[in-house]
Formats: sequence, C-alpha cells, structure tokens
Amino acid sequence: MSRRTLIISAMKRMNIYFLLVFQQVIAGGTHIVAKAVVGDIDAATLTFLRTVIAAAGLWAIARIRSGPLKIDRGDWRQLALLGFLGVALNQFLYLYGMKYSTAANGALLYAATPVFVLVFSGLTRKEKMNPRKTFGIVMAFVGISIVIFERGIDFSSGYAFGNLLILIAVIAWTLFTVLGRQMILKYGALRTTAAMMICGAVMFSPIGLISSFQFPFAQLSALDWAGVFYLAVGTSILGYLLWYHALSRIEASKVAVFT
Repeated sequence: MSRRTLIISAMKRMNIYFLLVFQQVIAGGTHIVAKAVVGDIDAATLTFLRTVIAAAGLWAIARIRSGPLKIDRGDWRQLALLGFLGVALNQFLYLYGMKYSTAANGALLYAATPVFVLVFSGLTRKEKMNPRKTFGIVMAFVGISIVIFERGIDFSSGYAFGNLLILIAVIAWTLFTVLGRQMILKYGALRTTAAMMICGAVMFSPIGLISSFQFPFAQLSALDWAGVFYLAVGTSILGYLLWYHALSRIEASKVAVFT
C-alpha cells in the first residue's frame, strides 16, 4: 500500500472520529435534556412526539436526497426489528428510566455500550475480537466510570428501578448497533435510519396516541418544546444518522468506544 493511500485512509478515519466526537456531544446533552423534560411530559407521550417528528424529518431528508426509500420487501422485517430496538425499547425505556434515575447514572450506564457491543459482536461473529481491542474497550469504560463516580453517582435503592430500565435500554441500543450494520452497508446510513425510525414510530403509535389523547399540551413551556425538539432533531435525527454513518465506515466496537 502506497504512502498516499495510507494518508488518505488515515484522513478518512480522522473525519469519522471527528463526527463521532460531535455525535457524543449531542448524546451527552441528551441525558440532561431528557431528565429535565420527563418531569413535565410522561415517557410515552415524549417518545411518541420524538419519534413522529424524527420519522417525518428523516423521511423528508431521504426523499430530497435520494427519492423514495426503495427497500426490498424482505428487508422490512429486519428494519422493523431495528425500529423496535431503537425506538420502542431504547427510547421509551430510557426516558421512562430517567424519570426515576439521574443524568449521571444514565451517562454511566450508556458508557457500558462498548462492553456490550464487544460481547454481542463476539457472540454473533459480526467482527473479530482480539486482546488489544478488548483491553481498549475495558480501559475506556474504566476511565469514564472514574470520571462520573468522582462527580457523584447514586445507585441507592431509590434509583434501582430507573437504572434497570436504562440498562435494558442500553442493551437494546447495543443490539440496534450490532444488527444494523448489515442494513447500513446495503442501503446507507440515511435510508436505513429513515426506514428504521418510520417502523419504530408506527409500532409505538398505539401507545403514544393513547398517552397523548388527554395530555395537557397547552401547559407545556417553550423550554419543554425546545427539549422535545432537541431529542427529536438533535438526538434522533442527527445523532442516529452520525452513529449509523460511522458504522458504515468502521467496526461496531470502535464506534461504540466513543460512548
């Protein structure tokens, strides 16, 4: 391999790493915004608003960029599974858990993502594991744990229920990450994310419509709506797109370690 090729390859990796850092800035804000908003909006209604806005936005972007989604009929089942994992389980359980837990707890639990990705990738043989990769992921988790514990974290019984829900959400996010790579390589990050989000929005609609039917939307403040749009546009559209775009370029464990 020529020196020029190596330099170009290194530059492409650095671009992906830069995008992942930006994605994690967005994701880091999610814990704080979610904790603030779930105090005024119940998790089911918030998940419904978030996913409907995100699905509509992603569909519009995909339509403008590449026309109709054009997904093979046989792949909709896999995309529906990703929608279930990424929306119904991950988003709803995370927001429900944040009502009872803290932003710091949520951040630490999501920092375990690379550990779960390492395990699931190894079990499903999606990528090869090696001692250096394992050591790097474990060190990343230890490092973030030290930082967060130093800032204060609470795993007392009062937060146990919320922490458990967030943990399940993290496992769902892990499966969403590992299982989504095949669809990303076939359809690209934009079409995969749009189709997945549409499936998730449709599946969650019955619960969301019931919870939203008698919700007092008129009582929501401008800050509440700003939080809803941050979660929908910032996290669910931009954050998910950047995450899946990175997965189309590098291995799942390397993407997840940025968490």
